[in-house]
Amino acid sequence: YGGVYISHIRSEGDHFLEALDEAIRIGQEGGVPVEVYHFKAMGRRNWPKIPLAIRKIDSARASGLDVQADMYPYVATGTGWTACLPPWASADGKLFANLHDPKIRAKIRAEMVAVRTSWENNCALSGADGMLVVATKKPENQRFAGKRLSEIAVMMKKPWADALLDLLVSEGEVGGAVYFMMSEPNVELEMQQPWIKFGTDAEGMDPETAKGLTHPRAYGSFPRILGHYVRERKVMGLEEAVRKLSSAVATRLSIPDRGLLREGFAADIVVFDPATIVDRATFDRPHQLSIGMKHVFVNGVAVVKDGVVTGAKPGKALRGRGAGPRP
Repeated sequence: YGGVYISHIRSEGDHFLEALDEAIRIGQEGGVPVEVYHFKAMGRRNWPKIPLAIRKIDSARASGLDVQADMYPYVATGTGWTACLPPWASADGKLFANLHDPKIRAKIRAEMVAVRTSWENNCALSGADGMLVVATKKPENQRFAGKRLSEIAVMMKKPWADALLDLLVSEGEVGGAVYFMMSEPNVELEMQQPWIKFGTDAEGMDPETAKGLTHPRAYGSFPRILGHYVRERKVMGLEEAVRKLSSAVATRLSIPDRGLLREGFAADIVVFDPATIVDRATFDRPHQLSIGMKHVFVNGVAVVKDGVVTGAKPGKALRGRGAGPRP
């Protein structure tokens, strides 16, 4: 059906290169293009792997395999607290039952504090001072929202692993966290690759109703690229950035009539001021709209006019080639 094998690869840390090899092998053996989601190397000890990974992709492309990748423009990831726990601890929906069993909890904790693990341990890669708890539900835990895990451990007067496990038990559900794990020079190097495209890896949010913290990528990703990385850092040209934000994505996803300003295409148009556009969302204050975006048209209808949301909803679902009748 002309689709693409899109992979959130098995590892972005200690086994990053092996995971990339696996994705490339699947593309080769399956005879399909490969797209690597959220291209990055997590953990300081893995930062030197990015140039090696770029060479692997360039080599595969030179051999005739269509390998590409995408990324978001931040040095922090966003995911759940259980990214610091071994995967087996959450299997079959038994996470909280396991945490209430002293013997199993001790086994979970031992793996959490191990220097090396067979699974991707975000706390080991970011450090307790690199994990930011973005939200909690219980009133008694509100004081921990917006704090680093290292700070929470001090507040609880216990080691970070025990603090996190106790917080999980107290909340009775898995909360969200931001993990600071990537290198700014790597982010800029990744952006410069011709096969990179940009995304947000985030849900859309309404700043007037959203509460608590979230990853600022939900608000600032594209303006951050255009303002910070293009205008201020000069990592790439404006035209190249726009291509990676629009037509390169539409082409990769086989969307035939979008992504370019061309006669016969859907009138999806953004009008921004390249001299002022920039993100304002931060990790401490994420619910802030960017500046410099003037107008947005979807299917020819204004959804943002003079920087103000109009309320119009002219968008529609876009189906790929595989959605039609099967032969």
